Parts: sequence; C-alpha cells; structure tokens
Amino acid sequence: MTIDELIENFDFLGDWEERFGYLIELGRELPALPEAARTDETKIRGCLSQVWLVGGLEGGVMRYQADSDAHIVRGLVAVLMVLLDGKAPAEVLATDVGAVFRTLGLDSHLSPNRRNGFAAMVDRMRALAAAALAA
Repeated sequence: MTIDELIENFDFLGDWEERFGYLIELGRELPALPEAARTDETKIRGCLSQVWLVGGLEGGVMRYQADSDAHIVRGLVAVLMVLLDGKAPAEVLATDVGAVFRTLGLDSHLSPNRRNGFAAMVDRMRALAAAALAA
C-alpha cells in the first residue's frame, strides 16, 4: 500500500468509528514481532501500551518491524510502516509524518497519550535511519 492509497482509504470511510475499525484492521495485518525482539532496548518509551520496534538497513533501505499489545496502536504502527518501511534512510528523515498524520485526521481523534506514543515511535524510526545514514 502507498501513502496515497492509505489517505484515499481513510477519506472513503465516513465516520471515525469506521476509520478506527480500519486502523485496527491494518494492525491485524502486521506480521508478529518475534518474542526475542521484545526487549527493554526495543521497547518504546512514552507509550501507555507496550510497543516494541526494531529496524535497520537492508539493501539500502530501512526495514522495520514493530508490535504492540493494543489494537489501535498496532494500527498506528501499520500506518508508520506504510510511510517509512522500505525507504532509504534519507527518505525516512525527509518524510513529513506529521503532515500525513494530520491529513488522515489522526491528530484530532487520538488521545494526547496516543499522540505522544506515536511521536515516540516516529522518533525511534528516525533515529534508526539517522544511525544507518551515519554508518
């Protein structure tokens, strides 16, 4: 799925109940993160729910894996995967995640705690891309 397809799908859905349902569905489609990757080092701080995120450079692009114990947060992870997974480190750093977040309407329909957790996930993904770029 592309960013444009994601935006189109959100626009197609009428109300926020349907959009949250779609977000949960996106999260269900995420591959499971191996238990070995669920460590204190990979855990995202700032999230109320538990979120683990790993990533690195593979073949010139960033590859991320993540998981959460909360359905909506797994959906947010899925959105980030559409936006950032499979992109060159410089592209990850240049992507305006906030703009897409606003376009999808997520900025005004998530609790402040979920928004903070989302920002922490973005920060980790960008940090991993910056480290890959510096290497």
